[in-house]
Amino acid sequence: MATPDRAAPAAPSPAPCAAPAAGVVHVAGDMLRPAALSLAQLVELPSTVCEPFALRCFTSGRHIRDVERYRGVRLTELITRAGLRDPASGDFKRTIFLAIGHDGYAVTFSWHELFNTAVGEQAIVAHECGGRPLTAEAGGPLLFSGADISPAPRHVKRLASLVARVIAP
Repeated sequence: MATPDRAAPAAPSPAPCAAPAAGVVHVAGDMLRPAALSLAQLVELPSTVCEPFALRCFTSGRHIRDVERYRGVRLTELITRAGLRDPASGDFKRTIFLAIGHDGYAVTFSWHELFNTAVGEQAIVAHECGGRPLTAEAGGPLLFSGADISPAPRHVKRLASLVARVIAP
């Protein structure tokens, strides 16, 4: 007489993922060389400067605050260092990038936007504001897109990750 199959005991649930460390940006997703970069490591990379601007609410136009000059690493530099898929495949042209803050706020960029327009020249992960280092406590590192008509929607304080995703055709 056959006995009913017994289900194997359930495996313990995996421990919840620890929250990313403040002041560290994880470059991950469809990258060849994922990385985790601290504020100190970002300072060591080639940097660019974006001009001061007035941060305004996108929906109401309300003035939030004036922001001094940012210095930081171009997103294109971080992406190039992490490496995209084989250029011969053309996947890179279907890649989008999600910049995600510690609070879950996320914004997007396309490969074309970053590597084939002026937007990429001013899309940075900032580590300095007004000549002073940005600390994790002050919201650093942060993402800023200086070529946007309205910079508020893609101004991400406490940037936690930059994730690449290849979109299927």
